[in-house]
Amino acid sequence: MPIREKNYWLETVATSPAPSAGDLPDYADVAIVGAGYCGLSAARTLAKRGVKVAVFEAETFGWGASSRNGGMVLTGMKLPVPTLIKRYGREAVRKMYAASLATIDCVEHIVREENIDCNFSRCGHLEVACKQAHFDGYEESAALLQREFSHKMRIVPRRELRGEIGSDIYFGGMVDESSAGLNPARYVAGLALAALRAGACLYDHTRVTSVEPERNKNAHKFRVHTSRGVITAREIILASGAYTTGATPALRKKIIPIGSYIIATETLPADLARELSPRNRMIYDSKHFLYYYRLTPDNRMLFGGRAAFFPETENTVRRSAEILRLGMIGVYPQLRDTKIEFVWGGTLDFTLDVMPHAGKIDGMYFAAGFAGHGVAAATWFGAKLAGLICGDPNDMPFDGIKFLAAPPGLRSGNTWALPLAGAWYKILDFFM
Repeated sequence: MPIREKNYWLETVATSPAPSAGDLPDYADVAIVGAGYCGLSAARTLAKRGVKVAVFEAETFGWGASSRNGGMVLTGMKLPVPTLIKRYGREAVRKMYAASLATIDCVEHIVREENIDCNFSRCGHLEVACKQAHFDGYEESAALLQREFSHKMRIVPRRELRGEIGSDIYFGGMVDESSAGLNPARYVAGLALAALRAGACLYDHTRVTSVEPERNKNAHKFRVHTSRGVITAREIILASGAYTTGATPALRKKIIPIGSYIIATETLPADLARELSPRNRMIYDSKHFLYYYRLTPDNRMLFGGRAAFFPETENTVRRSAEILRLGMIGVYPQLRDTKIEFVWGGTLDFTLDVMPHAGKIDGMYFAAGFAGHGVAAATWFGAKLAGLICGDPNDMPFDGIKFLAAPPGLRSGNTWALPLAGAWYKILDFFM
C-alpha cells in the first residue's frame, strides 16, 4: 500500500465534528477566533455559564494543530525547570508547574463529563536520554521536582530501559506517570459537540479578516469582519495559535510557526507492539531537534518530529516521510521492513522565549505559545480565559510575563529564517 498523505487520526473520526451554525447574528457577547482546543474549550465554558458566544474557524473545526498532533497530554513545559527557575524565580515556577499538572486534570474532567470517546488514558510519558550527559541531569531534575513541587518522577537507568522501550540506543530515561494519551481528532470533535450542546454558535469555513475596536455610548466593543459578514462582540478571544493571520497583527508578529511532521505505520502484530512500548507510554527524546513517538490504539507506531522547520506544505510533508522513517528505524531496527501507511504535517505555535503566554493584547484576550504541549495547555487556557470574562480571579501564572515579538524572518507570515533556526538546534544537539 502506498503512503497516504493523510492525517491518520482523521481516518478514525466517523462523522463531521459538529454542524456549523446558520446565519451570523448581529451580536455576540464573546467572539472567538479559532476552533481548536483553546477556542472550543473557551466556548464550552462560556456557553455553560450563559454567555452568548460565536466561534469562527477559517477551515473545519479542529483543522489545525488540534487534530494533527501526536495525541500526547503532557505535564511540564517545553523548557527544563532549572532554566525556568533562573528566569522567573522559584515561587512563580511553582505556580507554573502546578498549572501544568492542572491542565491534565482539566482534559480528563472534560472527557469524562462530556463522555468523549477519544481513548484517553493516563499511561504516563517517558523521556529518553540521547547522551550520557542528558541522563546525568535527570536525577537532579527529578530531585528538584520532588523537593519544589512534590511531584514524583522515576529515573530508569540504561540497564532497566528495556522494561519501558524496545530500543537499545538510549542512555536511560525518566518517567512521569501523570501524563496521558488520547486520539486528538476525536477529542477536538468531542469538544466541538460539547460546546454546541452548551449553546455556543460555531461557524466553520468562516475566516476572520479583520477586527476593529468600536466605542458606542462609552461601551467598548469590537466589529469582527468575516468572510460571511460582520458581527459586533463585547469581548474577543484569539485562539488561532500557529495559524494566526494578519487580521490580528499584534499577536501574529509574536508567533513563530514551526512545522512538525508525523508518520504512522501499518498495524503491528500485538507481540511486536508490546516489545516496542511495553507500557504504552508517550515517548520523546532529549534532543532540541527531537523525535516523539507512541503506539496508536490500534497498534500502529506513530513517529513524529521536526523533519522540516517550515510550516506544512505538500513538499515538506513528502520530504518528511523518508526522514522520519529513517529516524524511526534508528530507534527501532525491528521496524525496518514495516510499511508506512500515513504521513502528515502540522504547525505548532512557538514564541521567542519558548513559553506559553496569555492575557490581553490590543484589548483582546489571547493564549498562545504551547510549543507541543497544546492538547492539555490549550484546553486549560481556553477555560481560564472564559473564566476571566465571567469575572473569575486571574490565577494564570503566565499572564504578565514578558512577551517579546519574534524577529523578522521567524514570525508568522514571514518565516524565511526558520531553516537557520533548525540548523542552530542541530548544532546544539551535536555539542550538548
